[in-house]
Amino acid sequence: MTRHGGLQLLCCLSLMLAGVAARTATVGQELAQETGKVLIGTPAPPLVLHTIDGDRIDLGALYGKKAVYLKFWATWCTPCREQMPHFQKAYESAGADLAVIAIDVGFNDSIAAVRALRQKIGITMPIVFDDGQAGGAFHLRVTPQHIVIGRDGRILYVGHLADAQLDAALLAARGARRLDSPVVAGTRGGSPAAGMPVATHYGVGQQLPAQSLTLVSGERVAFRDTANTRKTVLVFLSPWCESYLATTRPVVSANCRRMREQVSELAGDRHARWIGIASGLWATAEDLGEYRTKYQVTLPLTLDASGAWFRAFDVTEVPQAIVADSNGRILRRIRGSDLSDPAAMRSAVGDQ
Repeated sequence: MTRHGGLQLLCCLSLMLAGVAARTATVGQELAQETGKVLIGTPAPPLVLHTIDGDRIDLGALYGKKAVYLKFWATWCTPCREQMPHFQKAYESAGADLAVIAIDVGFNDSIAAVRALRQKIGITMPIVFDDGQAGGAFHLRVTPQHIVIGRDGRILYVGHLADAQLDAALLAARGARRLDSPVVAGTRGGSPAAGMPVATHYGVGQQLPAQSLTLVSGERVAFRDTANTRKTVLVFLSPWCESYLATTRPVVSANCRRMREQVSELAGDRHARWIGIASGLWATAEDLGEYRTKYQVTLPLTLDASGAWFRAFDVTEVPQAIVADSNGRILRRIRGSDLSDPAAMRSAVGDQ
């Protein structure tokens, strides 16, 4: 290849990557704005957060006294890292009337990874590692997701980009009317899946929920086998795991591929019924459709847009599978690290 041809190729690649980044930013902002339609103007939930350094942050005690800026992020998230200088600047210039808090989404991440990145890039704001509570309460759909709460305790802004709109929201939040007593949060933040108790969790030895799921096809499917004749396997996944995490989390990406391949091999097994539950983080029903087509996935799929089922089954990483017997009793949990054995899924599901 000539030098001129090489320069043309580099130019084309640069333009292509810029186009991908622009589309990603647009989708991210759209998902955040979708969340904003539900949250903006509502009282912020009075959560109690705990930082990775052992400090306690009572958000409810801050409302009515100062503005609050929450940023949901992850160490594997490229735009999150790109926005960190802006976030650090917001923290350093906050003053006494603005609390700035970083919330790692706790999804396919670890406190060790958060500490390592903090040291590497030099961020100094309080960092919380979410157990799903904050993400549920603030309808997490994308990373980064910015939440700006005014001094009056109401949610003022939800966004994805670190831009002039975010800066304007931070300025407006600090000037919001200060209240003598904070507003009381209602029930709109973090609502669970329809019919599911807020505090319900499903682990090994417990029964699957009695509820049904709505598939992306529009059909309804019950968690439990109504005929009590087959095992049920719930496969928790993200449609972007294999592709997006290939560079930032290659081991996780490989595990997602292995899970998909092993599930695809067994999906027609008459001894088990299969349901794919996709995380709503950075995903839409359209993304699931593209995932199904790209990888020729045949198992029924549902989108857990609110993250309620991921929280209910204590799933904080993908891939993961929950196996229940024919009576709906949960037998075991299969994690990505279990999949080095090509027969791991077959062994877990069994032939009987």
